[in-house]
Amino acid sequence: MKVLLINGSPHAKGCTWRALTEIQRSLQKEDVDSEIIHIGNQDIRGCVACMSCRKNGKCVFDDIVNETAEKFKEADGFVIGSPVYYASANATAVAFMDRLFYSTPFDKAWKVGAAVSSARRGGNSATFDELNKYFTISGMPIASGQYWNAVHGYTAEDVEKDEEGLQQMRTLARNMAFMMKSIALGKKEYGFPEREAFIRTNFIR
Repeated sequence: MKVLLINGSPHAKGCTWRALTEIQRSLQKEDVDSEIIHIGNQDIRGCVACMSCRKNGKCVFDDIVNETAEKFKEADGFVIGSPVYYASANATAVAFMDRLFYSTPFDKAWKVGAAVSSARRGGNSATFDELNKYFTISGMPIASGQYWNAVHGYTAEDVEKDEEGLQQMRTLARNMAFMMKSIALGKKEYGFPEREAFIRTNFIR
């Protein structure tokens, strides 16, 4: 089993990275492979609604979004980590998630998702809510911990002092590993639930 950990911070070794490495260490103890992909320092533009992905199966902008898509397809779990900017995820992380989830044609249902936010002080819960929307619209179960998945600090060294935050990352990782293993067993024993054809209702007629 494998989990992709996305570092949406512009800082390669900052607070968000420290949270993700705590998850990574705990996943390793659960015999789950993982990879941290740093996207926060990339020049990632937003979706332009050109619909090319509907014809080509990938985003028209051939950058780290398309590179990650191939790994996402094979992954069992996905964690997006973002710093908090104005009580929301940073723009690069949002552009990445918009394009990754919209442009990929493969079924994401039953991959386990999780969001992690990092703030000096406030805005974590709003960012956490924002990022979880990508999973719920895709039929992905969300892994939780013992509180909202967040760490506090201005530097990676600050996060080291956030004992509750780091414990939350370890708990999240163990819960995520359990969910992925349980889903795999459930699929083998019972199969996935029946899915109806998607009904789209427009509110303006």
